[in-house]
Amino acid sequence: MDGKDKEKEHTASGKNPDVNDVEEEEEDEEGNKRAVVLGPQVPLKEQLELDKDDESLRRWKEQLLGQVDTEQLGETAEPEVKVLNLTILSPDRPDLVLPIPFVADEKGYAFALKDGSTYSFRFSFIVSNNIVSGLKYTNTVWKTGVRVENQKMMLGTFSPQLEPYTYEGEEETTPAGIFARGSYSAKLKFVDDDGKCYLEMSYYFEIRKDWPAIQ
Repeated sequence: MDGKDKEKEHTASGKNPDVNDVEEEEEDEEGNKRAVVLGPQVPLKEQLELDKDDESLRRWKEQLLGQVDTEQLGETAEPEVKVLNLTILSPDRPDLVLPIPFVADEKGYAFALKDGSTYSFRFSFIVSNNIVSGLKYTNTVWKTGVRVENQKMMLGTFSPQLEPYTYEGEEETTPAGIFARGSYSAKLKFVDDDGKCYLEMSYYFEIRKDWPAIQ
């Protein structure tokens, strides 16, 4: 958290089929753009059942979608993403796993970080029902009402599966010094390319002189 707005991209696993009911633009021979309707979004389970006796088409779908867990497929066309936990990783400390939603301590803080320390975040999440396209998260941080960080991270496109996906962000360093210490407020949000929000959570954390005692 270095006080600067950040925007990063990360290439993640998963493929991107044309399953959304959206309009895209294409150019004709004269360079004019026109809207193209791709068609309605349908349940992935229904897509996999289509032409299932066609061996070449089945292999093509497997290559396109990867190893889809059919147990995670519902009857709805809408994908679901459940963010399970956030793990704080630091070379100086044991990993701290925080279930989502966070549980605040007696001071109202979800967690505490030592000033001037290196750390990274790791998220675990499950995708079900359908493919989620362009999943990304934002984490905005304020101190005394002033925005000090606005992190945006593209995670990628994911197929449904039983096992959780994990994403680990880049290592960062907390600000150091007496003026950096104190209470911070933050908002974490997970959305996809269609603007569907899977998690929006406000929380507080603390930057302090020393790490909190290990429980």
